[in-house]
Amino acid sequence: MSNLLQKTKLLGLVVGPALFCLVYFLVSPGLLSEKSIVVLALGAWMVTWWATEAMPIPVSALLPMIVFPLLGVSTVREASAPYGDPVIFLFMGGFILALGLERHKLHQRIALSLIRLTGTSGNGIILGFMLSTALISMWISNTATAIMMLPIAASVTSLLATETGQADDPRFKKFATGLMLAIAYAASIGGMATIIGTPPNVVMVGFMKRFYNLDVSFTRWMMVGIPLMLMALASCYFIITRLLFRNHLPSIEGSRELIHRKLSDLGKLSKEEKMVLAVFSITCFFWIFRQNMNILIGKNLLDDTTIAMAGGMLMFLMPVNLKEQKFLLDWSDMKELPWGILLLFGGGLCLADGMEKSGLVQIVGNHFSQQQGINSNVLIFSLTAISMGLTELMSNVALVTIFVPVVFGVADGFHINPIWLAMPVTYAASCAFMMPISTPPNAVLFASGYIRMKDMIKTGILLNLCCLVIITILSLTLIQWLF
Repeated sequence: MSNLLQKTKLLGLVVGPALFCLVYFLVSPGLLSEKSIVVLALGAWMVTWWATEAMPIPVSALLPMIVFPLLGVSTVREASAPYGDPVIFLFMGGFILALGLERHKLHQRIALSLIRLTGTSGNGIILGFMLSTALISMWISNTATAIMMLPIAASVTSLLATETGQADDPRFKKFATGLMLAIAYAASIGGMATIIGTPPNVVMVGFMKRFYNLDVSFTRWMMVGIPLMLMALASCYFIITRLLFRNHLPSIEGSRELIHRKLSDLGKLSKEEKMVLAVFSITCFFWIFRQNMNILIGKNLLDDTTIAMAGGMLMFLMPVNLKEQKFLLDWSDMKELPWGILLLFGGGLCLADGMEKSGLVQIVGNHFSQQQGINSNVLIFSLTAISMGLTELMSNVALVTIFVPVVFGVADGFHINPIWLAMPVTYAASCAFMMPISTPPNAVLFASGYIRMKDMIKTGILLNLCCLVIITILSLTLIQWLF
């Protein structure tokens, strides 16, 4: 497998620049403008490197900053500006808050407390892990959430294997498979609920601001994201515990003690945890009620990025011990920040900017505007299904970065609100459930050894179909009512 991966990367390394040259030199200037040809050629190069991971994804994202000024698409100042876009700092603030949660182990306490509340039967444990995973994934990276939950889940399955007498017990196998799949899927589903829950959401919000100067607020996103998350989690729970992996396990002796012991190891809620919780709660409060406060003030002073960065800075300002100059976070913690993701956002925004300025988006829109026979509801369903299919094979961030500007062109062509198409496409990009390679949480939990490939594919197909229906229904109702 690793040998095949190496060959794929090597092939992508060569094919990317080759495609650029092919498009740049062979596409007739009569069909497209010179700038459009450069953007199209660079897009082909970047998609190839992103899909094959021939180079680290953030490194590929730096290409527009180099190529656009050299070939006259934009100046250096214009090409570098998207890398400092406010939406990047929105996500940076979210990352810093997540670092505070992780450093002081508040996320573990939340997870264990939720699992304790949902019961200790086979299905109760699965439900507890799903809810706690989704709740934490709303605020921190789905990969970090999956990595955090795996050892806790491994302890529970190990305890259960002892309780049932042998690991070959069919009930145990179904429980273990169902639990690991539930955690992997809940990590992706939870990220849909908030703007900062997963990178594709932030990318889409950034595009809406850049292309249409439309501000998608934290509250409005959650008004769609939370119902979607709850319905997707319910579907996932039903598929795993009622259709494919019915375990029929009663309350497991010792599991409650295990959870209690892990909570005891964390001790009482520490001063640091209380302070992190206070900062996190204040930040969420301002995110949720930002628009109401702006109306009350009479000026548009508060914005999601400002609030996120203020919350992040508070983590460095809150003193744990003034004499020893200890704070909730110090600068050395920032090495854990996923800087590469921030560069990736910048590259995506820069490429999207080039697509708009060169007229590529308008060309796509004009083409679709001539296809008047397509019903807008069918269009929403089709684009959502395409996004859901593509996300199984490529990075969800790369997919949204490439696909959403095209979707904007389609929306303009049909003269409909672009968010009606962009939001479902973005949600669908988080529905990578079929294979371990589709998204990091799948790979993390697949590595547990309890999941077979055919189990993941079978469960993933059913969950994808459910999510396609749910997203389409919300797109035709809630999204259109709110926007």
